[in-house]
Formats: sequence, structure tokens, C-alpha cells
Amino acid sequence: MKHFIGPHRAATPAEFMELALGTPLDLWLGTEDESDDERAARLDAARDILADDPDLTDRLIAKAADAFRFHPADVLRIVAVAEPARPTPRRRAVPRRAA
Repeated sequence: MKHFIGPHRAATPAEFMELALGTPLDLWLGTEDESDDERAARLDAARDILADDPDLTDRLIAKAADAFRFHPADVLRIVAVAEPARPTPRRRAVPRRAA
């Protein structure tokens, strides 16, 4: 089944959010591999967007509230993540005393 919002096709929940906000989610959330310069540029662009559209924050909060209200299981789904292996402490060799 295909979902359209106006002339735009939305296939995933992320695409619905992007269409609702009018901006890509990566602009607000960032990416794991972004550099410090990319992060600074992304945050600067986000500040400009918020300055140009002060109602965006209210719309975003309303969308988040709707997500909790209508899809709480999806929003609150917790995924177990394996704990990183801890390094094994090294023992220092103790020199033996000569008898």
C-alpha cells in the first residue's frame, strides 16, 4: 500500500515525520559519523530554521505527543544492546626472590 501526503510519497514513519516537519530528521538528530564541523553546520542550520519558523517547535511537540498517544508500543520499544566487553585486568609479574 502506498501512502501519499499531497504529491509526496511516504513509505516509512521517518518519511512521514519529515513531511510533517518539512525538514529531514537528520538535521535535528545528526548522524553517527558526522565530524565536528558537520555538526556545527547542522546545528547552525537548525537554529536558522527555528528562527524563521518559531511555531515549528510546537508542531514537533504535538507530533511527538501524537506518536506516544497512537503508537506507544513502537515509541517505547526497548532494544537490548550488548554491553561492550571490558578489558581483562593484567596482572603484574612479581619477581621471585632468590633462595
